[in-house]
Amino acid sequence: MNVAPAWRRPAACVALLAAAALTASCSSAGGGTAQNPGAPEATTTATPEAPTIKITPAEGSAKVSPDKRVTVTASGAPLEDVTVSAGDEQIEGRYNADKTKWVSKTPLKPSTGYNVTAKAGATTATSAFTTLKPERALQVIDVTPNAKGEKVGVGAPIIVTFNQPVANKATIERALDVDAEKPVEGAWRWIDDTRVIYRTAKYWPAHQKVTFNAAITGIKGGKGLYGTKDYTATLKIGAKQISKVNTRTKMMYVYKDGKRVQTMRISAGMATTREYTTTSGVHLTMERGNPVRMISPGRKKGDPGYYDVMINHAVRISNSGEYVHAKDNVWAQGVRNVSHGCLNARPDQARWFYDNVQRGDVVDIVGTNRELEWNNGWGFWQMSFKEWKKGSALNGKA
Repeated sequence: MNVAPAWRRPAACVALLAAAALTASCSSAGGGTAQNPGAPEATTTATPEAPTIKITPAEGSAKVSPDKRVTVTASGAPLEDVTVSAGDEQIEGRYNADKTKWVSKTPLKPSTGYNVTAKAGATTATSAFTTLKPERALQVIDVTPNAKGEKVGVGAPIIVTFNQPVANKATIERALDVDAEKPVEGAWRWIDDTRVIYRTAKYWPAHQKVTFNAAITGIKGGKGLYGTKDYTATLKIGAKQISKVNTRTKMMYVYKDGKRVQTMRISAGMATTREYTTTSGVHLTMERGNPVRMISPGRKKGDPGYYDVMINHAVRISNSGEYVHAKDNVWAQGVRNVSHGCLNARPDQARWFYDNVQRGDVVDIVGTNRELEWNNGWGFWQMSFKEWKKGSALNGKA
């Protein structure tokens, strides 16, 4: 039998007493507490608060501005799903990093009812609202050149005409997009309140498609003016056709994709007056007609220099009355300039040019002291691209 030394016994007794005290403090054979023996022990469990969701525009909102964004925010839990719809159409949006906020990407349609549903955890919130009816509806009514099945030249502009004067030009310009298969730098220039023109820095690369899109629905164009319809057009850029004309040598050479395909003797303006002087510079072919009635401007029948004639196979190259057209005065072509400002050529060659021309083809004329104005017809290439860009409402700003 082992017996612990007497000097160790008090420590063991202290340990036993401590253990007994601890047991007594943590449990009770009959339940309850020292103050209320026998009563069941109370427990407290915190109930988590449900997530909250806020939707803007709020339920029942009316006359909401279409350029406002739909915003959904959540606290207490991330957003699991947000749906914004108008009939069968849904509006896209984006979440922030922790998915506590969702904002629509695009403007809303005017005069339209929208329904919003958002879910975060056990909470679902909804909102129904309507957008305002604009005082005036903004739409694109014309894009030129853009005839069905048409191929255009490498110098072609994109001329966009609106049905209403635009005051917020920068806002509308941001909604205009040009997407080319073979991209090249370009810029818009406002000609007036209803027309804006896109021109490239260099000629379009040939043989490609260019898509123009005006995503103006819901965009504010001015006081009470909102876009109500988007517009899309596809332009087909054809061959690179450039005609080189020298009024001194009275010759015209036509090149297609870098290869000379036609040599034409021509007779240009007689240059006895400014009116009868062919303009020098980069012209674009604008339209054609067969025949075209040509009447001397500012003169009436019986006046000196008056004429009223029908001209075959005429291709317009400016708004000051200049055409490339047929004329049977073969004796002058390649020899003397005797026209009223047009370029006339042998009838069979003029017909060939007429049959093969694309709107937006380049006709580059040299040899006279009268310069083509940049706004005379489609003389847009007469302006440097640096200067052209100054007509943009964005003026280089995104």
